[in-house]
Amino acid sequence: MTIQNNIKETALIFEGGGMRASYTAGFLNNLLENELYFDYVAGISAGSSHSVNYLSRDTQRAKRSFVDLVLDPQFGGWHSFVRGEGFFRAKYIYEETPYQEAALPFDMQTFLENPARLRIGAFDRDSGEMRYFSKHDIRSIPDLAKIVRSSSSMPVFMPPTYYDNCYYVDGGLGGGIPLDIAKTDGLKKFFVILTRPKGYRKTPVKYQGAIKSIYRKYPMVAEAMLDRHNSYNSTLDELEALEKEGKAFLVYPETMPVSNREVNYSKLKESYRLGYEQGKRDLPAWKEFLKY
Repeated sequence: MTIQNNIKETALIFEGGGMRASYTAGFLNNLLENELYFDYVAGISAGSSHSVNYLSRDTQRAKRSFVDLVLDPQFGGWHSFVRGEGFFRAKYIYEETPYQEAALPFDMQTFLENPARLRIGAFDRDSGEMRYFSKHDIRSIPDLAKIVRSSSSMPVFMPPTYYDNCYYVDGGLGGGIPLDIAKTDGLKKFFVILTRPKGYRKTPVKYQGAIKSIYRKYPMVAEAMLDRHNSYNSTLDELEALEKEGKAFLVYPETMPVSNREVNYSKLKESYRLGYEQGKRDLPAWKEFLKY
């Protein structure tokens, strides 16, 4: 059966946000369950996991990635952080779980057969530039795992990811919402799934001296972390302007009950439930914007 997409010329954009993606996984699954299939998807950080799960059309994996996986004893915690493996054990989470018989098997065949365009953003630690990967860069599960891990390597809490002769840290350093690449790729209409409630604006990072010290060998990372609130807030301002013009639909969580580093299963399960129920309620408004 040929995989087809029915939402054309509108970008589906997933914001990052670590474990806040437990809530937006509920939005994602409402899209899939109602067969709202976009032909262009872009994501950063946790949004990159959402992007590939969406394109593989796997509702179970979308939820399990940000809820059930915390029950896995290999998931991480402060003990793995102290060992240098990261608070979230990135190598395990991204590179060891996607295989059959592993914790989060990934449907690579459906992903590759899906004709939708994909963009995943990661921040080059040394050049200070964002790199946006596409499906052309993904030929196998190891490629996909490294690219999603690159996009999701949270500064301080996770080690950088080495891939394709570069070291990458979390794509959120480039702002966190990949509107820029969607515009560059020619999209003019945007359906954006955010992980912060409406009205949120990011404030400057605390402990700026500590950030500069930790990343003294990598000044581009420190500079991006210190300026991130400006780029993030500027993108939100632009999205709100596009929304007023009828060119964007912004999906905000009504509440956000968890932090980006939440590891409590019960809280994450409830976060997913809240997002899923909100998605069901908001579906008619989504369809009206998408003309579906």
